[in-house]
Amino acid sequence: MNRRELGGFLRSRRERVTPEEAGLARGVRRQTPGLRREEVALLAGISVDYYVRLEQGRGPQPSRQVLAALARTLRLTGDEQDYLLRVGGQLPVRTDQSPEVPANALRLLDRLDEAPAMVVNACWDLLAWNRMLVALIGDPAARPGKERNTLRWLFGGSRGHLPDNHAELGRQAVADLRAAGRYPDDPQVRRIVEELTASSPRFAELWAAREIEVQRTVTKRMVHPEVGEIDLDCEILSLPGGGHRLILYTAAPGTTSRHALDRLRAFA
Repeated sequence: MNRRELGGFLRSRRERVTPEEAGLARGVRRQTPGLRREEVALLAGISVDYYVRLEQGRGPQPSRQVLAALARTLRLTGDEQDYLLRVGGQLPVRTDQSPEVPANALRLLDRLDEAPAMVVNACWDLLAWNRMLVALIGDPAARPGKERNTLRWLFGGSRGHLPDNHAELGRQAVADLRAAGRYPDDPQVRRIVEELTASSPRFAELWAAREIEVQRTVTKRMVHPEVGEIDLDCEILSLPGGGHRLILYTAAPGTTSRHALDRLRAFA
């Protein structure tokens, strides 16, 4: 159980829910953004003192039933509910990020010759990639290991190969990193959070917002020096064990972006 993160997360979500959304009258003297602590406790069926201690990071470990009641009261999404259960100690936190990419994932990369693809870990480090990805963004192997990281690219690294909507992609990546529930128990995640919090005010702002959103499909618009503008659907697929994910870039058949990918195959 991570008491500090549980308290901060509850507070941030309480401030997001309006009285009207919770079925309550706003009143004329309301100064608190969102719901009051007393209102959350009432709606969740727990004592005010108990809820206050949870927000202050000094309460006992809540039961799954209490967390479920709080999730309903605070109108959490599915990803946010999973995160609440994890930081509340009701789901195990996996910190075993194996540095080795599974052999089956490497074989799959070799077979993917029409779509750019790569394997990343929970920190968004690029661990493996195919020739089409090299044709799309350049060769990651030409960069030092520390620079093969999407978060560092989005929050202070080289902008040369980043998509046009990198600001929104940065928000999504931070929300995904938070949703993984590995912070602060995983040393690798903790290090990159501390590094980017110190070096990037935008990252620090997004991290403090505690957005929770597991990334599954995102859209990227990129401008390639040889084939021009490309709109790509980015599919993010979890691989069994180790926290690795396979990312595929595709474009709809018959579109100019698909034709651009076909041209990239010549470079690959």
